[in-house]
Amino acid sequence: MASAEFDEDSEDKKPTVQVGDPFTEKLLLEACLELMKEEAIIAIQDMGAAGLTSSSIEMASKGNVGIDINLSKVPMRALNMTAYELMLSESQERMLMVIDPSKEKMAREIFKKWDLEFEVIGEVTNTKNLVLHMNGNEEASIPINILVEDAPEYQREYIVSKPSPPVIFNPNEFDDKKILDELILMVSHPNLCSRKWIWEQYDHMVMADTVVRPGSDAAVVRVHGTNKGIAISTDCSPTYCKHNSFEGGKHAVVETWRNLIASGAMPIAITDCMNFGNPEKPEIMGQFVECIRGMGEACSKLKYPVISGNVSLYNETNGVGIYPTPVIGGVGLIRDLSKTMTIDFKSEGNIVFVIGESRNHLGNSQYLSIVKNREDGGPPTINLEEELKNGEFVLNCINQNTFQSVHDLGEGGLLIAIAEMCLAGNKGIYIDIKKEFLHGYFFGEDQARYLVEVSKDKLNNFENQARDHNVQIEKVGVIEGSSLKIESIGEIDIKALSRHHTDWFDKFSKN
Repeated sequence: MASAEFDEDSEDKKPTVQVGDPFTEKLLLEACLELMKEEAIIAIQDMGAAGLTSSSIEMASKGNVGIDINLSKVPMRALNMTAYELMLSESQERMLMVIDPSKEKMAREIFKKWDLEFEVIGEVTNTKNLVLHMNGNEEASIPINILVEDAPEYQREYIVSKPSPPVIFNPNEFDDKKILDELILMVSHPNLCSRKWIWEQYDHMVMADTVVRPGSDAAVVRVHGTNKGIAISTDCSPTYCKHNSFEGGKHAVVETWRNLIASGAMPIAITDCMNFGNPEKPEIMGQFVECIRGMGEACSKLKYPVISGNVSLYNETNGVGIYPTPVIGGVGLIRDLSKTMTIDFKSEGNIVFVIGESRNHLGNSQYLSIVKNREDGGPPTINLEEELKNGEFVLNCINQNTFQSVHDLGEGGLLIAIAEMCLAGNKGIYIDIKKEFLHGYFFGEDQARYLVEVSKDKLNNFENQARDHNVQIEKVGVIEGSSLKIESIGEIDIKALSRHHTDWFDKFSKN
């Protein structure tokens, strides 16, 4: 089946960005799955960048065959489309498949049942050529591998920029009495505020298989008809990648890995979306190379393979490239949905611990950006051995029902994560911490850390396991009351904190 689209209302006939239709996408997915069950599909590929061109050529190349396409058969959304337009159209909600000829009628009936267009547009040949016909004319005939194996490969020059040096902060520069005011400023900032105003616009409960709704570390969806679940998370820190592309690339991977671990899932694989400026500029190509190198090192160590992805380059405005933005989407498996974890505090009297070492790293942090309006220092160094050890420890504890809630520590640091857990569970916390550099402790973005809620009857077992596995833990506070209270600093009511966290978009839209 193939379809195509062109903006026939545009005066200059320039292609426009396609708007996705999630409902049609779901219908297409179901139709393809049904056809797969009937063992009718020999090969299948989605139609993404370059549309019918890339999908057909890639499929033929992988099979070492040719393909003959009659473009007159391709379903069109506009009249008088040319062969060129049909081959490059990137209309959404389309799949290209090779099916068993004896099952064509069945395939057509299945797609009709799902109210989708289906059309036989060509056949596989032994010519190893792509041949295009339209309206009885041959429009093109080209060897497949000219565009695949034999395509030119570029070894672009690149410059690896020197990572931003670390910044040493003097604790005397910070006023501890302002910590709660700064917390309010941070949770009401666009970078850290509630995203409810986005996800409430969509039906996230379709088919009633959503186990964990938006707002936790990872979305969790039931594998339909089973007690297994799939956890999904996406993440990236462009600022980290800008100031140290190698560590930033690692961070994008480990952040999704921690999100999945915190939800109770065993991380399985990632997909990436590599968004960069002009790679013909050596410094931009250097960012690209170093991000990939960091991602590769993290994936190898965590046994977290890249199984798909895409690249978007030349993203610039007036010659200035975007920050390097390798967005990572991770998926993990929860074998028993009763083990699923969420971030909301559950019960008064439970104790909150931080797992992992806190080193007061404020360089390129959200605190520095939002409160101090600064962007300096390098990102925190990522110790992959520590990530692996702490992550495996947390997942093992989850499977032993040690925790009531779990939250990974990422953007904003410890106090932001505590606030998010309080808000999610509508419960307060009492924190009594004595530190020489309280701002660094509360807002530092050190890696390989988790916040966990432990009931008193599980406390001894948890502490013993941490000692046996050489994992550092530290008590942060106790769940109680209806406010976030820090000894010797002050407190803020959770309802008031919630208003600051959720009201950003309303205030923004009124300005």
